[in-house]
Amino acid sequence: MLNEDALKQVMGTLLNVDPASIGPDASMDTIESWDSLRHMNLVLALEEEFKVSIPDEDAGNITSYQLIKLVLEDLLKAKG
Repeated sequence: MLNEDALKQVMGTLLNVDPASIGPDASMDTIESWDSLRHMNLVLALEEEFKVSIPDEDAGNITSYQLIKLVLEDLLKAKG
């Protein structure tokens, strides 16, 4: 099961925003500091935090909190 508090903490740290401000509508469009370099670092940090490997095709597409959550939930479920 995905720990959403941990997800928000990682996102907040990497994107330089308050984790409490990250909600379902958070995305590259709503978080000014979320650029392509931070996105790559975010993907790496998520892989490390949740002990998963995010496929390249997903890594480029997880540009919102909701999409990150869906991908991580799928990966964690598959991992067992």
